[in-house]
Amino acid sequence: MARLFLGLDSSTQSLTGIVIDLDARKVVYEASLNFDKTFPKYKTYNGTLRNSDPLVVHSPPLLWLDALDALLLQMQQEGVALGDVLAVAGSGQQHGSVYLNSQAKAVLAALNPNRGLASQLHDCFARPTAPIWMDSSTAVECNEIRKALGGIAATARANGSDTFERFTGPQIRKFFKRQPDDYAETVSIGLVSSFMASVMAGKIAPIDYGDGAGMNLMDIRKKRWHPKAIKVTAPGLSAKLPPLAESWHVIGKVSPYFPKKYGLNPDALAVVWSGDNPCSLIGLGLREEGALAISLGTSDTYFGYMRKLHTDDRGEGHVFGAPTGDYMTLICFKNGSLARERIRDMYSLDWDGFNRALESTKPGNKGALMLPWFEPEIVPRVIRPGLRRINLDDRDAPANCRAIVEAQMMSMRLHSGWMKIKPKRVIATGGGSVNTTILQVMADVMNCPVYRLEVSKSAALGAALRAAHAYLKHNKQPAKWPDVMAKFTDPIPGSEVKPNKKAVAVYNKLIKTFAKHEQAALKEQASR
Repeated sequence: MARLFLGLDSSTQSLTGIVIDLDARKVVYEASLNFDKTFPKYKTYNGTLRNSDPLVVHSPPLLWLDALDALLLQMQQEGVALGDVLAVAGSGQQHGSVYLNSQAKAVLAALNPNRGLASQLHDCFARPTAPIWMDSSTAVECNEIRKALGGIAATARANGSDTFERFTGPQIRKFFKRQPDDYAETVSIGLVSSFMASVMAGKIAPIDYGDGAGMNLMDIRKKRWHPKAIKVTAPGLSAKLPPLAESWHVIGKVSPYFPKKYGLNPDALAVVWSGDNPCSLIGLGLREEGALAISLGTSDTYFGYMRKLHTDDRGEGHVFGAPTGDYMTLICFKNGSLARERIRDMYSLDWDGFNRALESTKPGNKGALMLPWFEPEIVPRVIRPGLRRINLDDRDAPANCRAIVEAQMMSMRLHSGWMKIKPKRVIATGGGSVNTTILQVMADVMNCPVYRLEVSKSAALGAALRAAHAYLKHNKQPAKWPDVMAKFTDPIPGSEVKPNKKAVAVYNKLIKTFAKHEQAALKEQASR
């Protein structure tokens, strides 16, 4: 019998399932359900509920339950060998929070296979919708918690990150302040990940260290709830939070609901879920220091494995727990692909034309620089957006194409210095990762080779690999991460982009000039 493991990823817009065969070293099944298209009755837009206040962004947990039923039914109908699945783990969009009332525990323990999940859990929520990572309505609460913890640096040292509006702690505080009666009725507060794990296990699941670190509530060093952060967030909060656990923690066997309804192996282990970022770390094969990923998407993210803990006193970067038991780092840059597209469109180019323009210029761009803050930026913190050119003619399309890419890559290198990790290899992901011209600039600025992977669903794959790892550890079998990951996370053959030594030398000098101009622009902003 094949050793199969199921990984699920409950993201903002979809639910994805991946089944891996650990012995054959391959993905044997992959499918995704788009929330908007599959479940129009919830009237979501990109998986979210619209609100009259654009800062408020929630999603309906009942939608995720319907999606779980639908995906498992599809897998059953398509002949997936669910009876051979040995363990299930998952990934959830980070920071989103789910609020359960006193009925939830009993309902979870007695799920009826003759009914759907959503209909059974409909009345188990103290709050019918879940604020998610896109919600930015908690600036006041962030300031209150940050001040109580001693400022930006002290907050980051305490729990790995400064307070951020999309994080869970500030959301809980806002809920307590605005809806005290509903907060009082809340018995358990979980994350998207722990809520979905609770459903799979039929009991309230722990929160793993990886996702727990994205709440502004966990002591990043001791890996336990931070007493002061808990106290200043909301009264009685400690009693409402599940325990924290290692990423390979086995909650128990899957709820009987799933074997009876879909033929899932009744002895399959329900493993604690984690956040999408920690799961992607595993799904991309980042298991040693110096192994990093750069995701070129709507926002660009820079993340990687960290063995020795370092936090960012400026509060720009984040540290989460890693599924390996160590740490992972992450920085998010808001002006990502949309900024590149703005420059491309400014000169009426397609991507081939953009690449040809970039390639017609030399590394360093003859000293022409750009600060591409089309939108308010997260890193560095830019409140007043605006495109800034230094020694750069706005009529020179090729120079502007190179300037946008060089600026983004140098910003990543500059603002990742606090990690104290020298890049050894970079995995490029996201839509922009197919552009080898951009990847060449990435390799030159970072001074290390850049690779691409075949897998496009890294969070779901990471969840499946976590399920395999937890199963092996639970059964006291060899469970070293390099062995678990082997072949699943190998780069695409021939995808390596090597750094050019001459270009590396140019960027080693230019980044100092770039840093000076950035600081000058930030000081000008602060003085206004």
